[in-house]
Amino acid sequence: MSHDASDSEQESSFLRWATSLIASELLPGDFPSLLSPFRHLPLLASRRASMIGNRARFIALLFALVTPLWSVIDYVFFPFALWLYLFGLRLLVSLALFALVYFYVPNSRIRDAYRAMGILALVPASFFLASHIALSPFQLEGASAVIAIGYSFLPFVFLSCLAIFPLTALESLIFAFPILVAQCLAGFVNWSHAPVSDWILAFGGDIWLLTILAGISMLSSMSQLALMLALVRQAAHDPLTRVFTRRSGEELLEMQFSNSLRSNTPIALAFIDLDHFKTVNDQSGHEAGDIVLKNAAATISQMLRSGDILVRWGGEEFLVIMPHTHVRHARAALTRLLQSGLGQHLGRTMTASIGIAERLRDEVPDRHRLVEIADRRMYLAKKGGRNQILDNDWGHAETTGAEGPPSNVTWLDSRG
Repeated sequence: MSHDASDSEQESSFLRWATSLIASELLPGDFPSLLSPFRHLPLLASRRASMIGNRARFIALLFALVTPLWSVIDYVFFPFALWLYLFGLRLLVSLALFALVYFYVPNSRIRDAYRAMGILALVPASFFLASHIALSPFQLEGASAVIAIGYSFLPFVFLSCLAIFPLTALESLIFAFPILVAQCLAGFVNWSHAPVSDWILAFGGDIWLLTILAGISMLSSMSQLALMLALVRQAAHDPLTRVFTRRSGEELLEMQFSNSLRSNTPIALAFIDLDHFKTVNDQSGHEAGDIVLKNAAATISQMLRSGDILVRWGGEEFLVIMPHTHVRHARAALTRLLQSGLGQHLGRTMTASIGIAERLRDEVPDRHRLVEIADRRMYLAKKGGRNQILDNDWGHAETTGAEGPPSNVTWLDSRG
């Protein structure tokens, strides 16, 4: 047992040390988020997708403008047939990159950002390989040979550009892979009939330098991601309750509502207002009110699934976003919450009035309307006596009290 505890402590120490090398603002638990994107919160993924998309378009525009201009130098030093072929390649590359800039609109979907990055990686890699194959039959000398050597710098330039993107280690390796493969294929084309030792001497050094550069770019990208992770956490969470702020909650609700529309799945929204909170502040002071809010947020968080989202909407109001949740499942979970109470104050259990709305059942066209319906039902629940849940507009509320749960509450072990 002590051996396992020692191993766990050593692992935690390593994570703290590793994260401190990249950014001191990170927590030890953040290190896996720098290695792969699979554990990223939707809010981080959304912000990152927009930044990656915008920077991909900027790099694409820069390459699209510069690539055809080099043809002037090629025309001066290369044979006409070679120049014409390379000029055609450059035009194709420029058109492809201009198409990426024109047709891709940055958004909050990380998959679209991946597509933009994939195009940005494949186009230069293809151009490098095709130009290398075109140059290999020609025995160029003097200034022409120097200009031809310039083509071998493209992989280094592209890998340097990767450093400006907030990428995980896995993503950096994936997007660097095409240019590394192109470099290996170019070496194979030139030296396929030569001894292995000659191939290593000619291209081994380039591969080694490219690998080092890819590693440096990866660390730079991880550092940018670490800074973004710290900033998003700081801006997205309420400093008192540590749940999402209203601004972040609106953004998350927009994403979840859009997902619900695309997949035609339910999404429930619960508007929670603590009962008699003003009395707590008036009688015991704002510090006591802060404690009540923290305890209530902690209690609600413990009752939710990992996919549910808790937002401090304002004051003593909380919003719970429940993706893929029908009304009856949301009501059952929130009834259990009212049964357990939302913390204690001066020996009295804190209660809440809750309104529930669900996109499919209530035929809601947008997220603003969904919030309005849940808010209205919360107000009706409070007006109808507090400590109850209202999921309709006809005043049939679910209440809890000393006598136990109401007979018409559906109790579930899980909320599918």
